[in-house]
Amino acid sequence: MTPDQLRAHCLSFNAAEEDFPFNPDISVFKVLGKMFALSWIDAKPLKVNLKCDPEDAVRLRADHEGLIIPGYHMNKRHWNTVTVDGGLPDRLVRELIEDSYDLVVAGLPRAERLRLDRP
Repeated sequence: MTPDQLRAHCLSFNAAEEDFPFNPDISVFKVLGKMFALSWIDAKPLKVNLKCDPEDAVRLRADHEGLIIPGYHMNKRHWNTVTVDGGLPDRLVRELIEDSYDLVVAGLPRAERLRLDRP
């Protein structure tokens, strides 16, 4: 997955936006103001921090040692850092991004979740 593909996938979700609250080198992808992905888009190798169910996070780290690690500068129980161009299948990366988005949406207040469902 290239940086452009990562960005496009993150922005393909309903109400997703890209922001640069930390510095111009760190893309933060949010849904209704809540972060679901954070990436150093120009870094080599390309990495992205993604929210993850705690049990899944541990399993993913064991299954993909070195490519999925505890979230860099994040709550390590709920976030993983995923090396995007380091050997993981693109399909898995896309699924992990979608799971992160879904977890964040699930934590939004009901009224905001309903707003996302409207066309």
